[in-house]
Amino acid sequence: MRKSKKAIRVPLLFSILFLLAAFAAPPLAGAAGKSVPVVTAGKTVKVNYTLKVDGKVVDSSKGKPPLEFKAGSHEMIPGFEKAVMGMKLGEKKSFKVSPEEGYGKVNPKAIQEIPKSKLPPNIKPAPGMMLSASTPDGHHIPVRVVSVKKDTIVLDFNPPLAGKTLNFDVEVVGIK
Repeated sequence: MRKSKKAIRVPLLFSILFLLAAFAAPPLAGAAGKSVPVVTAGKTVKVNYTLKVDGKVVDSSKGKPPLEFKAGSHEMIPGFEKAVMGMKLGEKKSFKVSPEEGYGKVNPKAIQEIPKSKLPPNIKPAPGMMLSASTPDGHHIPVRVVSVKKDTIVLDFNPPLAGKTLNFDVEVVGIK
C-alpha cells in the first residue's frame, strides 16, 4: 500500500512545482528571445485590412500590397491610428471607428449648388456621379453629384465616408 501512495505523491508534487515554475517564469519574448515589435509613434507600419460600412466591404488590401503608414504622423484617420497603436507584429484586431474619429459628421455647408457652366463642357453630370474638384492650392478632392437642375448642379464636398461608422479588420504585417 505504501508504494502506491508514494507513487501518487511524487508525480503530484512535480506537477505542482512545474505549474508554480511556469506561472512564475517571465513571458516568452518571441522567437530566439527577441521581443515582438509593437506599433508606437514614429514607427513605419504595414497592415492588411478590410473596411466595411453598413455590412458591405468598401475597401481592402486583399490582393494588393499592405497599407503602409508612419504611426503618429496623422496620415490615418484618428480612430484607426488609436486602435492600431500598441498592436504587436502578427496581431489581428477588429474595431469600429465612429464618424467623429473617422471622416467626420456630414457638414451641410459642404453641399453646394453651382452653375453648370463651371463644369467642363464634355461632362454630363448625373446624380451619384463622382467628380474631382481642384482646390486653390492645386489639390484634387472627390465630389459627389447630388442632383442636376436646369442650369445648376448640386455637389457634395463631404468625404464619401462622412457620417459613417467604419468597421475594420486589421492584421499588422510589418513594423520598422
